[in-house]
Amino acid sequence: MNQMTILATDVRNKLSAVSAATLCTALYKRGLRNQALQDVHPLRTGRANMVGPAYTLRYIPAREDLNPLDVFRDPTHPQRLGVESCPADAVMVMDSRKDARAASAGSILIARLMVRGVAGVVTDGGFRDSADIAALDIPAYHQRPSAPTNLTLHQAIDLNVPIACGDVAVWPGDIIVGDDESVVVIPQDIVDEVATDALEMTCFEDFVAEQVRGGASIRGLYPATDPDVLERFAAWRVDVGR
Repeated sequence: MNQMTILATDVRNKLSAVSAATLCTALYKRGLRNQALQDVHPLRTGRANMVGPAYTLRYIPAREDLNPLDVFRDPTHPQRLGVESCPADAVMVMDSRKDARAASAGSILIARLMVRGVAGVVTDGGFRDSADIAALDIPAYHQRPSAPTNLTLHQAIDLNVPIACGDVAVWPGDIIVGDDESVVVIPQDIVDEVATDALEMTCFEDFVAEQVRGGASIRGLYPATDPDVLERFAAWRVDVGR
């Protein structure tokens, strides 16, 4: 099992202060075009960003003779084991093959992850008990609600291996960031530079938004092709302490 990435506090703080959209732009500048999970949505908005290294669970199509209800009695069943093994401050990411016809998990398992200090949970399938999960103090993202148990269609097969989630490759230890719009996957070897770049981009975009609300044209401002814009931006940063 791969060793879990440990995020430095300053990097975690930077990622908590930027949007998924800005992170996508920072990743695109580095040639990474497909890092936002598709058809994956927050169960509840208005939370702080979800940030943490990925701990993965992979499902395959269920085969009835190998996936009866009593498999849950086995403490080494990958879904049950994953809930008890996912490290605190990590994000549990589930590959459910973009199939929300059966649930990836329900409120009891997500509550267990919450009390164990897990930073969040993501599936490209669906959760059952979705209203209860939305009320929990843990960020959760899925495609849509789903009532049937995962056993009807999904068979949990492996933990902490490379997976696909929402059409994105997720490797154990990749850094996962989720906001009110989306979930983004950042390769762990570039997370420091991406976090710093995204924070700088956020600062400039805040300046631009203020200028536009004040009546400024975007010409020469966004992007900053007018040298005077950069001078005004530098003065603005001093004024606002950023």
